[in-house]
Order: sequence, then structure tokens, then C-alpha cells
Amino acid sequence: MAKASDLKRGMVIDINGAPHIVKHVDVKSPSSRGANTLYKIRFNNLQTGQKLDESLKGDDFFKDVDLVRAKVQFSYIDGENYIFMNTEDYSQYSLDRDELEDQTDFLTEGLEGIIALLIDDAVLGIELPSSVNLEILETPPAIKGATASGRTKTARLSTGVEIQVPEYLETGEIIKVNTETSKFMSRA
Repeated sequence: MAKASDLKRGMVIDINGAPHIVKHVDVKSPSSRGANTLYKIRFNNLQTGQKLDESLKGDDFFKDVDLVRAKVQFSYIDGENYIFMNTEDYSQYSLDRDELEDQTDFLTEGLEGIIALLIDDAVLGIELPSSVNLEILETPPAIKGATASGRTKTARLSTGVEIQVPEYLETGEIIKVNTETSKFMSRA
């Protein structure tokens, strides 16, 4: 049993008999005395893909889901399907672009550290590593005298996603990007 206060992004719980993955957690701490901390949580139904927004108290309980977490590697794209290979038994799993949503912004061929969520050998979704290394394909030229804590500029990365990076970075550099926030972390 998981309490609402313990829920983190990527956890899978049972809501009304269906597995739901936690997509976003927002904690609201009211300032008045005696008020309970509220947890505004966005869930995704792993079977239907429907979103569910709930406002919960910290002591609300949820039933855990029996699922297998298998280490997989991203192999290739086949039309609209993304193919992943289990690194232990080499079996392959396929997920549609719609099922992956914004996770496709960080998938590069051969990416390891991905966890597939399986129920009865059917893949329901994936968990990305907390950060990935991506190459800057296009960005305005570096500005002389730019500092690390200075302004930012837009950069298009090798997967097509655009993020804000410090002004001193140039095209062709490899950077580390946080997969949860889609923000620049450091040079790789």
C-alpha cells in the first residue's frame, strides 16, 4: 500500500482495478494552521492512456500493482512504433508514438538504462533514465564573454527537441539533459 505523500513520478498504482502511472506530483502546503497538505497528482491509465487528475491528502492509500520492471534498450523506429529490446533475454517490445508522448524527445538509437513496465508480458510503458546525453544540432553562435550563469539561447538537439542552453555552448557539443524537466544540466 502506497500513501499519497509517498507517490513519486513513475510509480504504478491501482485505481479502480486499472494500473495508473504517476506522471506529475504537485504539493500544496496551505499556510493556515491545521490545514492538510494537498497532493495534486496527474495519473495516466496504462491500458487506455486516459489522464486522471486527483487532489489527495497525504494519508490517502493506494494499492500497488504487480508488474515486472525489465531493463530494455531502445533499438529502432518502425513507422509509428518504437521498438525496445530486453537486455536479458533479447525479446522485443513495441510501443506506439502516442503511448510514449513526450518521452520520444529523449530516445536515441542504442539508449540504455530504460525500464519497461510489464504486466503479463505486455509492455504498458517505459521509464527513461533521469538524464540523457544529446548533441546540439543547431544553435546561434557562442557569444564571446558569455558566462555559465548568464543568459540562455534556444538549441535544437539531435532528437528534434528544442531546449534553452547557456550562451557559451556551440553546435556539435554533447550536453546532458534532464528527462523529467527537459532542462539543460551540464556538458557531457
